[in-house]
Amino acid sequence: MRILIGNHIDPAIRARSDMRAWTQRLAWFARPGDLLILCTEPDDAFLDRVCALTGTARGDITVLTAPPGRYGGMLLDPASLTDPAFVDQVRAALRPAGGPQATDEVFALWPSAAVARFATALGIADRFPGAPFFAQGGGEIGNSKATFRAIAAAAGVPTVPGEVCRSREEAVAATGRLLAQAEAVVVQQAHNGAGVGNQILLPHGSTLPTGHVGARHLHHLAPGPAGITAYWEKRWDWASADGRHPVVVAAFAPGARAVYSEHYADNSGTCPTEQGSLHYVGRRLSHQSVPLQDADPLVRARLVDGGTRLAEAYRALGYRGHLSADAITTPDGRLYFTEVNAQVSGSLHIYQVIAHRIVATGDRPARAVTEYHVPPTWHVPDADAFHQALADLHLTWNPTTRTGVIVSMPIEPGPHGAQFVFCLAYDPTTGHQGAFARLDARFATRPATAFDPADHVGAPATAFSS
Repeated sequence: MRILIGNHIDPAIRARSDMRAWTQRLAWFARPGDLLILCTEPDDAFLDRVCALTGTARGDITVLTAPPGRYGGMLLDPASLTDPAFVDQVRAALRPAGGPQATDEVFALWPSAAVARFATALGIADRFPGAPFFAQGGGEIGNSKATFRAIAAAAGVPTVPGEVCRSREEAVAATGRLLAQAEAVVVQQAHNGAGVGNQILLPHGSTLPTGHVGARHLHHLAPGPAGITAYWEKRWDWASADGRHPVVVAAFAPGARAVYSEHYADNSGTCPTEQGSLHYVGRRLSHQSVPLQDADPLVRARLVDGGTRLAEAYRALGYRGHLSADAITTPDGRLYFTEVNAQVSGSLHIYQVIAHRIVATGDRPARAVTEYHVPPTWHVPDADAFHQALADLHLTWNPTTRTGVIVSMPIEPGPHGAQFVFCLAYDPTTGHQGAFARLDARFATRPATAFDPADHVGAPATAFSS
């Protein structure tokens, strides 16, 4: 029996808004006897589909909703976990199975100090792997892109040329030094994801292609040193989260491909769990695929070796659990690591459950899985419309052929249509592009030019202040 917690990054580190649907991916990890804690009541249709695919009877899991707290249930308030009445509710839910002491593990999407306090309140801190590290703010340390560069240097893992800056003046100087040797630079917030916290700085007049890059923001510098200074006068507060975090400034690698190697760290050591690739369209995360395909064997070996070195370094700090070592490969075969996500990443459910257990990508005939984000050009009215389209296009999941679409999270309607992710299982010899094109023809009703990559998904384009 385990306690699974559907939280997200602590709001004190990075503010988020509505995470109710995204955190329900927690359901993919549920096993018989588990207790799931969410910030909202689960989507019943989604939970039923997940249980049917994983073979977990719905009645064999218990779901509790945490108190709404400061965020009205839109995301899990860390303080809600230790609300005395809620802790009592958890104890009561666990009592039929032997109480908290019968719990094998506390598993959280985000390694929060609040989870360590929750486990301590239940008297089972030893069941939360890495609890001593996380209790002292280890989640922030393990997921900082700035801290990553120091750890990578200590581990002897290659990173793109760059610097960690703790003031506007340092950022100005670092940008100038990097632009003397690179075609462009990338500014990275210490805490953000999917390219939302990245901005590419292009020299005046540059026409360098950037659409394939995970950087939602773009800025063309005015000529000369004054252009660099003017940029940082305007954007330092954004990049540093109002001075709370350091900022990474790194060289841009043209034509690079984004890949990752995931690992698991426990008290006995670390082990690689999967490798995959990330793909961006219009600088927005479009899809990711597992297993890693079309990679040079030497590059793959260096990816796993570097990921292992990083996993061991993070383990030495006290980190326990799943982590992803992200990297880029350049057209000439070089490999650079860019960050570590020391948390349950958005890839774990794709490979651990959907690809490995349901699709069985390791069996014959071979299969692969690609998870797509609904593009901003699509308008999907609701779950019924999407599932009807899958039926019409013969893309419904077929366990006999081990092909088709598996929806990865609840489909919640919104003013610009539903926004969600879905996995496409396919024969790697034929690829996933044809199936996606059929769905695209069905739902793409808005031109790509109507949206700026810096906008939230589904929001119309607005002038981006850069």
